Amino acid sequence: MRGISFLFVGSVIVLLLGCHHTGSLNGDAGPDTDTDTDTDSDTDTDTDPIECNLGEYSGSLSIETQSDVATLAGYTSISGDLDIECHSCTDLSDLFCLATVDRCFLIADNTALTNLDGLSGLTSVGEAFLISDNDILTDLGGLSALTSVGESLSISLNDVLANLDGLGALTSVGGYLGYGYLGIAGNNALTNLDGLSALTSVFDDVIIFENIVLPDCEACDLLDQLTSGPNSIDVYDNLDDSCTPVPDNCP
Repeated sequence: MRGISFLFVGSVIVLLLGCHHTGSLNGDAGPDTDTDTDTDSDTDTDTDPIECNLGEYSGSLSIETQSDVATLAGYTSISGDLDIECHSCTDLSDLFCLATVDRCFLIADNTALTNLDGLSGLTSVGEAFLISDNDILTDLGGLSALTSVGESLSISLNDVLANLDGLGALTSVGGYLGYGYLGIAGNNALTNLDGLSALTSVFDDVIIFENIVLPDCEACDLLDQLTSGPNSIDVYDNLDDSCTPVPDNCP
């Protein structure tokens, strides 16, 4: 049983409702300008290489099946929200052109997804970025280009996620519209926060709790490296250990 705090889950739900999209897979999108038709029988394959030439996808998109992923193939940005809630998805490689999500990005309840490798081009999320309840997600290596999240980053309830090593380029969380928090909670296999080694700024709050094999010292060390923010800190119910010496910012 997960002992996750209802307060934290409630705050995440409120956050997402605040920027949840009204569009759909069939919503307004930029025109497909790729007119390339390969007629050479010697080189023709079932799938042509994706060219990153479609610019911005206009609107929001919910990905609910593996075939939906291809909707964003060739686009470098999306003007609205992007939700990936897909029980059948195992491969996000069609998203490799995507560099920016202008609003909220949700990756949740994906029961077959083991990695985020198709997101290797993603550099920024404008508002909230939530990675939650992905049962067999083992790593975040596909997020190696991500440098900033405009509002909040929440990583929660990913049962087999052992580290955050894919977030090595991330330098800042929050600040857009004067708000932002970093939340890491209920990840039962998470043992360290080394992947956040470049993070120096969290605008508002840091909440790290109920990661049962994550030593509290890991959280305190992360707080010590921040040079900007946060305004409040909550670190509790992780693996209780003795920090020697106690980091300056350890609550």
